[in-house]
Amino acid sequence: MSEAESKAGSNFVKAIVAADLESGKYQAIQTRFPPEPNGYLHLGHAKSICLNFGLAKAFGGECNLRMDDSNPTKEDIEYVNSIAEDVKWLGFEWAGDIKYTSSYFDQLYRWAEELVEKGLAYVCELDAEQTREYRGSLTEAGKHSPWRDRSVEENLDLLRKMKAGEFKDGEKMLRAKINMAAPDMCMRDPVMYRIRHVEHHQTGNKWCIYPMYDFAHGLSDALEGVSHSVCTLEFAANRPLYNWFIDNCTSVVPAELGRPHQYEFSRLSLEYTVLSKRRLIQLVDDNHVNGWDDPRMPTVSGLRRRGYTSASIREFCDRIGVTKSDGVVEMASLESCIREDLENSACRAMCVLDPVKVIITNYPADKEVEWLTAPSHQNIPELGERQLPFTKEIWIDRADFREEANKKFKRMVTGGEVRLRNSYCIRADEVIKDESGEIIELRCSYDENTLGVNPEGRKVRGVIHWVSASHGKQAEVRIYDPLFSQANPMAAEDFLSTLNPDSLTVKKNAWIEPSLVDVAAGTNFQFEREGYYVSDPDSTAEKMVFNRTVPLRDTWAKIEKKN
Repeated sequence: MSEAESKAGSNFVKAIVAADLESGKYQAIQTRFPPEPNGYLHLGHAKSICLNFGLAKAFGGECNLRMDDSNPTKEDIEYVNSIAEDVKWLGFEWAGDIKYTSSYFDQLYRWAEELVEKGLAYVCELDAEQTREYRGSLTEAGKHSPWRDRSVEENLDLLRKMKAGEFKDGEKMLRAKINMAAPDMCMRDPVMYRIRHVEHHQTGNKWCIYPMYDFAHGLSDALEGVSHSVCTLEFAANRPLYNWFIDNCTSVVPAELGRPHQYEFSRLSLEYTVLSKRRLIQLVDDNHVNGWDDPRMPTVSGLRRRGYTSASIREFCDRIGVTKSDGVVEMASLESCIREDLENSACRAMCVLDPVKVIITNYPADKEVEWLTAPSHQNIPELGERQLPFTKEIWIDRADFREEANKKFKRMVTGGEVRLRNSYCIRADEVIKDESGEIIELRCSYDENTLGVNPEGRKVRGVIHWVSASHGKQAEVRIYDPLFSQANPMAAEDFLSTLNPDSLTVKKNAWIEPSLVDVAAGTNFQFEREGYYVSDPDSTAEKMVFNRTVPLRDTWAKIEKKN
């Protein structure tokens, strides 16, 4: 096996980079992650981030973070800041300062004039509808614009007047003169500049014409000396156009750098999720979710708020691999990554989600509280210990008690014993109900000789969790399930029709053990017997808030079987 093959593993782009360096084609690798700042990053972007920054790290190169900010009508500094924050949180550092396509606007405009002077660009006055009509179709060639044969002098004059702000939005545009009969629709005289009288978040009001993405993107790569321009498959059709602009702007790339080479990989598709930025914007703008960082969103910020760790997302991106084949990744694959990470890192704690009160009738009258010591993690002593207050009145989960049950029910029944986690064995002696018949209280007795031991010959039905009623604290717990009820929401006529009405359940009367009080936002825990949870930024001194990250076990097999 060659050194290139050894470094590549199953990543075909990595294999290409390794081979290029091994052959001496490049002395160093330069990649970039070039998001448009018109929304928050999602899992698909995370895959690209891990690939581009990962390639640079693996081969001792550099990766730029560049905002492809050529459309200020849809961009915002909020998105710029969120993108930078997400990249850092994922564990990556970009080379130098953040770069912006807008920093190259002066050079891009000079190249636009250069193409006009060569007779390779012209100012067109077709409106948007006429432009689509003249473009033709996959089976029919396009038609020449009536303004395609203007003189170089007239085109230069009109372009400079566009730049000077003498025309209204949409009144004119600059187009490349390539081939209106080209099989590749991208090559049919694409638009290079359009008029937009709008302030830019980086350049202010300096410009009223802005370059199109297809004109600016490849040239920006060339300016930065990008060696391997890695993107998703939908941009494969644009590659000839990127190269055409680079080839015809003679002053673009110093000869020793060569031209950036584009390589495409398959986009990420995940069950029960949409990863279209346009659809995600719709979810936010129409208030179907509570913002970009709603824990039901597949955004990096949403996953972070839900309790996903950066390590788990990097692991997920590594597992799904880099190929040219489209496929849908199972949600269970993503959840297994965070479950495995938190299993060995999250401290254990107890939270009662649906409380019913238990009164220990034989608890000593002169004893207010007994502090019990419990491990923060049963298998990792390095995580330390916590103190649990045991008192006369405690909370248990309503689902952990039945008045009558068969032997398969491994929790508490009337007259039966269970062990309280890290505590004593108790027996349910009496059930108290309200007028409607709902259980409001259990009268139980405890055996003071069962702390940490199981008397010989005694069998208990199971182990349940609990919280002291006097020393615990009320909390709000948000239980998140998939935002969509169908595995492929986009297959529906209207993807919004597949929204899951039960994607969020809020438990406002949960009770937590005192070790959880005032923990910092973003702290992960395993609520014993319930799942993995994280403290939410909404937490206050009056009420802590926790989000469910993932259940303790994979439930997707049951869901698929049910469906």
